[in-house]
Amino acid sequence: MSQSIAELRQEYAMGALNEAEVDPDPLQQFQRWFSEAVAAQLPEPNAMTLATADRTGRPYARVMLLKGCDADGFVFFTNYRSDKGRQLAESPHVALVFLWLELERQIRIEGAVSPIPGAESEAYFRSRPRESRLGALASRQSQVVAGRQILDERFQQLEAQYPDDNIPMPHHWGGYRVRPDLLEFWQGRHGRMHDRLRYRRSAVEGGWLLERLEP
Repeated sequence: MSQSIAELRQEYAMGALNEAEVDPDPLQQFQRWFSEAVAAQLPEPNAMTLATADRTGRPYARVMLLKGCDADGFVFFTNYRSDKGRQLAESPHVALVFLWLELERQIRIEGAVSPIPGAESEAYFRSRPRESRLGALASRQSQVVAGRQILDERFQQLEAQYPDDNIPMPHHWGGYRVRPDLLEFWQGRHGRMHDRLRYRRSAVEGGWLLERLEP
C-alpha cells in the first residue's frame, strides 16, 4: 500500500450551512438537499445507511434505498422476515444516514419506525419492475442457501408460474415509515471546522428546535 489509511485526507470547501438560510422544517430542508443531490446527478442519491438494534442492544447496519419522503417521515421496503425485519420488531427505533460526498454533505436521522398500511405497500409493489417483484417472491431474505443455483432455479420457476404481469405481493414483504425526532445536517468546511445543524422535536406540536453543534 503506497499510502497509509491514516494519511488519507480530503479538504472540504464547497459550501457553508447557516441557521438563517435553512428551512425551519427539517423535512423541507431534507427535500431541498435531496433535490440538489438529484440535480447534481449523484449515483443513487436515495442510498442510505439503516442502523437497527436487536432486543439485546446489539447494533446492525446496512445500505438501503429510500422510497418515499413526506411530512410524516421516510419510507423504505423490505422482507418482514429478514434479519432487519426481526430487529425492527424487537426494537422499533432506527437511525438513517445519507452521505453525499460529491456535495460534502451528510444527513443523520433518528426516529421510531412502524409498518405502513398494506395498501401503500401494495401500490409501491405494483410500480416495481417485473424482475423485482419476482425477486421479492423468490428471496427468503437473510436465510442461508446452499448455492446460487437454488436461487436461480426458484426465480425461473416463478417466472414460469407468473407469465403475465399479475404477480402477487408476498404477505411477508412491505414498507416501513421512520417518523423522525432528530435530523442533523452536516456540511464539510476547511480545517475540519464543519457546520452541524441539528433539529430536535420540541414540546410544541409540530415544532422543531434548531441547534448548532461543534464539529
